[in-house]
Amino acid sequence: MATSEKNNNTGSGQAVAAVSEKAGGFFKGVKAEFRKINWETRENVTKQTISVVAISMVLGIIIAVLDIILQYGVDFIVNIGG
Repeated sequence: MATSEKNNNTGSGQAVAAVSEKAGGFFKGVKAEFRKINWETRENVTKQTISVVAISMVLGIIIAVLDIILQYGVDFIVNIGG
């Protein structure tokens, strides 16, 4: 009985080792792929971020103004009949 328990433990240990090797290979692959990426410079990222924030704010203001105008227009039309 002790022999079969040793075989089970050995098989389990081999399975863990195989999974560990696969995981190690996966992370090595991820590291290699990250080296291939052409990362933007900090200056470019900063400029693009400022552009996105500025355009978002401008569009938000435009949408808010159009919403106010449409709200007054609908209120005006509704109050004509009443």
